[in-house]
Amino acid sequence: MVQREECLSCLSRQRMNCAETVLKMLGKKYNLNLTQDEMKLISGFGGGICGDICGALCGALAALGKYHVFECAHKTDQFVDTCHDFVNFFQKEMGGLTCTELYQKYATEQEGCLETVTRTLDVYDRYRKKEERDRMKVVIVGGVAGGASTAARLRRNNEMAEIILLEKGEFISFANCGLPYYIGNVITDKEALQLQTPESFQKRFHVDVRVHSEVISVNTKMKWVMVRDTVNGDIYQERYDKLVLSPGSAPINPFGTESRNKVFTLRNIPDTYRIYDYIEKEHPKSCAVIGGGFIGLEVAENLVKRGIQVSVIEAADHLIAPIDADVACEVHNYMRKQGISLYLGKKCTEIEEGYIKLDNGKTIDTDFVIVSIGVRPETSFLKESGIVLGQKGEILVSDHMQTSIPDVYAIGDAVSVTNFVTKEPCIIPLAGPANKQGRIVADVISGKNVSYEGSIGTSIMKLFEMTVAVTGLKEETLISRGIDYKKSFTYSASHATYYPGGSTMLIKLIFTPNTGKILGAQIVGYEGVDKRIDSFANAIRFGMTVFDLPKMELAYAPPFSSAKDPVNMSGYVAENILDKSMIPYYVEDLDLIPKDALKIDVRTKEEYQRGSLPGYINIPLDELRDRINEIDIKKEIYVTCQIGLRGYLAQRILMGRGYKVYNLAGGYRRYQEVFLDQLQSKQC
Repeated sequence: MVQREECLSCLSRQRMNCAETVLKMLGKKYNLNLTQDEMKLISGFGGGICGDICGALCGALAALGKYHVFECAHKTDQFVDTCHDFVNFFQKEMGGLTCTELYQKYATEQEGCLETVTRTLDVYDRYRKKEERDRMKVVIVGGVAGGASTAARLRRNNEMAEIILLEKGEFISFANCGLPYYIGNVITDKEALQLQTPESFQKRFHVDVRVHSEVISVNTKMKWVMVRDTVNGDIYQERYDKLVLSPGSAPINPFGTESRNKVFTLRNIPDTYRIYDYIEKEHPKSCAVIGGGFIGLEVAENLVKRGIQVSVIEAADHLIAPIDADVACEVHNYMRKQGISLYLGKKCTEIEEGYIKLDNGKTIDTDFVIVSIGVRPETSFLKESGIVLGQKGEILVSDHMQTSIPDVYAIGDAVSVTNFVTKEPCIIPLAGPANKQGRIVADVISGKNVSYEGSIGTSIMKLFEMTVAVTGLKEETLISRGIDYKKSFTYSASHATYYPGGSTMLIKLIFTPNTGKILGAQIVGYEGVDKRIDSFANAIRFGMTVFDLPKMELAYAPPFSSAKDPVNMSGYVAENILDKSMIPYYVEDLDLIPKDALKIDVRTKEEYQRGSLPGYINIPLDELRDRINEIDIKKEIYVTCQIGLRGYLAQRILMGRGYKVYNLAGGYRRYQEVFLDQLQSKQC
């Protein structure tokens, strides 16, 4: 920056030397190393209708970047305004003032051109930064959701940047969530799995796409990556100005993939083709799927559709880790009805030709095995980079997705992000967050002030005709962290019950005991689960409470919903729990009921006779007031019905007469699902 005393010192001589003074300061700041002849040549642009200030600024900025700043009389063969971008940028920044107008506005006899020079140099600094962004070289490691999204967004932000996308595999942008459905012949076109080919991506976004290019190391001090061509083995260095890491994750497979054992994992298109081709060639009759997460269960479904007998082995006590066991039981019972054998709380210890062995000594005959027990961040190539990693190898990033090293960013399955609810670090390997993170990184690199506020882990899956969805925290997580909570269970119709084709969904809602702030939701059902989980996801994202759910004005017509949507209903029940107009008890509390308590089933006689909870007497709801004398007011009363609604009505009747009453959340149906699952799990 030109200092006032230095500018004024030139006034004591001749104003014609103003340009020379400015150039000396600029030469010092930007290491221009101008010769004396160059100084005289540039200073000679002073004079004319605009005075010395124009010569100083035009000459100085021309020396820096060969820019002619103003549309004025000082155009020469050497400095014809070759940078209209800068002229436009400068005029916009300075409010559209011409050189003469700037001089008239800022220059005085006492201060000369100081103010104008100062402002011009500030603008020039901003322009240099803009140019650096425009001309920067961005290297992106990894494609698919995160890397491809970053490249596409970055190109939309910046047409001039050099963008290189390095992908170690053959495919850069594919529908990894759709892979199980190709195995099951639901998706029959191979090409449909590719969202963009390297050629189409390069043509549309002008990105230098290099497949079969594995980054094997990163030098963050010298700002280059070491790349190995996986086809010919050649190794080369690639320099970067900005680096985006989107390496994804790799399947965990402690059993190996020896061909004799016919052991597969599913993570990418080549994995998919190997499994598909094996089925087509060998016509296997049975498969053991090790791991009961989303991918494992989607594969299991599609194998069943291919006529293959499937066994699922899961080390935890229930399938689908993001949901709770008391919700997963509905999934377990449904899967068994589809002919799938479940081995819960069991670990596979050995895989041999034709069978696997569990930790309880049981063997299961199988023609082939698919291992789907989880993933790990694929970050081993970063160990010597200086980039800080977590305990599992995950990349630690800021809310701008920047790593511990400047100019290096990371996104997707390999990063640790903030859990939006707990504000704790977590790994959420989902396509949705990866896409959002890619967009944010591209915007940050482009100079925008945006940040990633965290993930809530919203997920959904199709399982035959059933849909399972979850968002936010589950009860098991809250217990492990010592966080206090309340919960509700509701069974609701997917649409108006008088309109044909409806189905029932279970909603488990978890919320804080004081304010009712929503912490998590889980849904198992068939039709309409997707739009309800989205409502809960938005409720969590925007800090809503259960008291806000009844206020939601949701679309209604008989084929789509009820006047009181399932989301509204879950809010009503949660409200009742918080204001103590409905005091619940749960299936896990059945063994804790006092022996002298009175247990009443308020369903009809016909329902009661088809099956009931042990020790419960039957007093149908519509007979309750007439038979009130049969109920001892000195005893605690535990009521149940089919799903909890009639139990609530009975509770209100009895509480209105002074009884202490508890209502079974989810009713007899909840008990049936939990009890059936426990019974069948013991048989495996």
